[in-house]
Amino acid sequence: MSFVKTKSFKYFKNLLIGIGAAIVLMGALFKLESWEGASEMLILGLSMEAIIFFFLGIIGPEPDYYWHKLYPGLDDYNSRMQPLTAGANNNMPDVAPLHGDVVERQLGGMLTELQSMSKSLGALKALQEVDFSGTQDQIKSMGNFYTKMNEAMSDMAKSAEDVRAYKDQLSSLNKNLGSLNTVYGNMLAAMANIGRQ
Repeated sequence: MSFVKTKSFKYFKNLLIGIGAAIVLMGALFKLESWEGASEMLILGLSMEAIIFFFLGIIGPEPDYYWHKLYPGLDDYNSRMQPLTAGANNNMPDVAPLHGDVVERQLGGMLTELQSMSKSLGALKALQEVDFSGTQDQIKSMGNFYTKMNEAMSDMAKSAEDVRAYKDQLSSLNKNLGSLNTVYGNMLAAMANIGRQ
């Protein structure tokens, strides 16, 4: 392992950056307040900052991840990577090598699934917006009608007038059933939209 990757070097790097920044800020404070030695403090602080930037430019950035140890070649788009654990266990099936095209294909499949879910959620929202407010009143009306129809049937033998009232009730039932069929048709259409998504 190189010295640049050791914990002690990383600690030294952070210490150098922190002290350098503190000196720069103190130089600026001296200059703003016009205190004695302000020019010297500012020159010292800015020189320290220049040294830090030069130092950081030489050592280069340190990656925050270590996946390249498990998948050598991770930072090369065209490399054919195989995890180091692929041959470690004979009971495990062989793992297909990964490369940029495979990853893009897998992400494309995930995107297609997400788009399909979005369409399904849109259909559910449309079903939620269907107006069922009159349905309860229609069901109550039909319940009342069935009650009256039973009463009319029991009295039908008694009078012809009751037979006419029964016909009127049947006519009302037909109207209510037509309204209920319309609501039911709207629900079926909304459900069919969900199935197509």
